[in-house]
Amino acid sequence: MQSAQEKDFTRAGEVLAVSLELSRKSWKVALQDGKRNRPALHTVEAAAAAARLAQATALIDEAKRKWDVPASMRVAVMYEAGRDGFWISRALSARGIEVLVIDPASVPVERHARRAKTDRLDALRLLACLRRWVGGERDGMRVVHAPTAQTEAQRQLVRERGQLQKEIGQHRERMRALLVTVGCWDSLQNDFAGRLAQGQLRCHDGSALPPELQARLMREGERLAQAQEQLRQLQASLAAQLPAPVQERIARLTQLRAIGTVGATRLVLELYWRDFANRRQVGACVGLAPQPYDSGDSRVDQGISKQGNRRVRALLIEMAWLWLRYQPDSALARWFAQRCGDAGKRSRRVAIVAVARRLAIALWRYLKEGEIPAGARMKAA
Repeated sequence: MQSAQEKDFTRAGEVLAVSLELSRKSWKVALQDGKRNRPALHTVEAAAAAARLAQATALIDEAKRKWDVPASMRVAVMYEAGRDGFWISRALSARGIEVLVIDPASVPVERHARRAKTDRLDALRLLACLRRWVGGERDGMRVVHAPTAQTEAQRQLVRERGQLQKEIGQHRERMRALLVTVGCWDSLQNDFAGRLAQGQLRCHDGSALPPELQARLMREGERLAQAQEQLRQLQASLAAQLPAPVQERIARLTQLRAIGTVGATRLVLELYWRDFANRRQVGACVGLAPQPYDSGDSRVDQGISKQGNRRVRALLIEMAWLWLRYQPDSALARWFAQRCGDAGKRSRRVAIVAVARRLAIALWRYLKEGEIPAGARMKAA
């Protein structure tokens, strides 16, 4: 996850700091106005999401009245990114409350082998982090860039497509494994469902499949057909469900050789929906930034951070290999060839990560400034 300092949290003025420790059954709400030594800690346990959020906001209003703070006093809320997503951030922002959603892995914790950890302590730790952030200490943790509701919803299109493809592969592999148990090595192609229904599939000795196995294969085939139909419908309607600016960015990416419609759609919806300030943010957002370890006499290259969007990271690695194949005259491909040359597979696999990072930055510049990657070729009109 990539830090994004968008909120205007300054040292000037008083701030009512609120932290939320979220769990399925309840939320811990910690509040502090900076004047009291001990923060107030409450638990909200409403069954419905809207009711639980209303309880949390009611605690904020109650704290303002109890502590006699001005109604216009700034309120800052912090919680960790996770299962609940960003709906809490959007709901509180609509009420005029400033919200920080942070990367849970960036919260500083004690390094003892055994340390106490409860929801109560986590809420208090988040509150302390928020107080330091309000005081100007911005290096202690990373703030997540929250997407809009529309941007977050559009991601489901490409993610569902990937999930359906995975399910189709799982169904086929399961059916193939079941057939192998009786020595049937027939292909799943060429109207497999029809051949199965007509009893044309046979065991290794030519006997018919056991009725129980055939029934299971038919049910598995029905689920496979349903997943294939859902994938077909999704692919047919995916482009029409995207707004015109998104479709235009996808079309621009697909003009480059080595980039297809599926890869361009996933990149735009998963990565290039947000505005990056510099190339370092691009690399860090997809977890392709280097992580050196240099302490005393110990100097170790730990590789990439692997933070952020793992889907985009895997896609960029695949796209980097395609880029070397279909853009051999580009600066990136020449750099890879000069660096690797006659190197072995391991060195090439390490170097391709660097190519993926540079490719992500080059494509970002191409979409933002219209700068075509050096030496890249466009597809024929």
